[in-house]
Amino acid sequence: MKKRILALLLIVSILAFVVGCQQASQDQPSQETPQKPAEEPAQEPAEEPAQEPSSDEKPYVAMIALGYGHQFWQAVRQGAENAAEEFGVRITFEGPEEETMVDKQLDMLNTALSNNPAAIALAAIDVEAVTPILKDAKSKGIRVVGFDSGCGDEAESHCSTDNLQAAALAAENAARLLEGKGKIGIVGHSQTVIDAVQRVDGFVEKIKNEYPDIEIVDIQYGDGDHLKSAEVTKGMLQAHPDIDLIYTSNEGACVGAYNGLKEAGKLNEVILVGFDSSAAMKEAIRNGEIAGAITQDPVGMGYKTVEAAVKLIKGEKVEEFIDTGCYWYDASNMDEDHIAPLLYD
Repeated sequence: MKKRILALLLIVSILAFVVGCQQASQDQPSQETPQKPAEEPAQEPAEEPAQEPSSDEKPYVAMIALGYGHQFWQAVRQGAENAAEEFGVRITFEGPEEETMVDKQLDMLNTALSNNPAAIALAAIDVEAVTPILKDAKSKGIRVVGFDSGCGDEAESHCSTDNLQAAALAAENAARLLEGKGKIGIVGHSQTVIDAVQRVDGFVEKIKNEYPDIEIVDIQYGDGDHLKSAEVTKGMLQAHPDIDLIYTSNEGACVGAYNGLKEAGKLNEVILVGFDSSAAMKEAIRNGEIAGAITQDPVGMGYKTVEAAVKLIKGEKVEEFIDTGCYWYDASNMDEDHIAPLLYD
């Protein structure tokens, strides 16, 4: 009897276990990998509108100077950049290493024109050489502005010191320093660049016309180079030992003449009158070793050049010649407010 009861209990336990396992299997979540949602068809990128020229694109003005390294040209560049920012134009400014490199400047001009500027501003070394290039540029609608030495008749406007007037001012002060009588030698920096020629011609004309007791005994040229101008000066002193005053037409000529006078032992015997400025010139003028010089306004020149170019681009009327000004300075006035900013190093 007991055996039957135990067997029955065993069967019931087995059945309960089997039913429990089946129920647990039904309660577990499905282990099948869920289906990915159907991918949406790829969208084509939106079509971009055609690129139209920007209405606020800045006009391009290419500036090519007579030279580049001298502080005068860097001051011109500063004035040009000031104007470019004010008038909303883009400029480039370059020039050859030496102010005698005609071919180098022609290459720069042609390269600048190949970039389709709205205007070209040029201080030409050789006006005849650039004339056909500028004629062609003007035929394509490019406006032409000359600055400093200018670029001849092809310029629609010329922004520069009035070099004849500046040279006359130098002559007046030279005559004052000589008290109306004496002998003068001239050391120029170029026989071809128009502003250099005018700085000699204007001086000579003023002396000849108004100071009969002053004689110009010699005119030589040192290419604006310090060493060449020093040698020219020493040669002039040997040929004319009685020279009372030497007039020079730019910074290179002046510093060269100063060195030549010093090497010849005549720095305190011969009066020296210069043109432009530099750190060496300013120190010598302050010390009384150079009597004085003419300064231009290079910052104003650069500014007015870009201003004229902008007006031409806009179709506005511009004066044919824009005088950028000049002043005589010496130890007595070089620190005055209207002179000091114009004296570059």
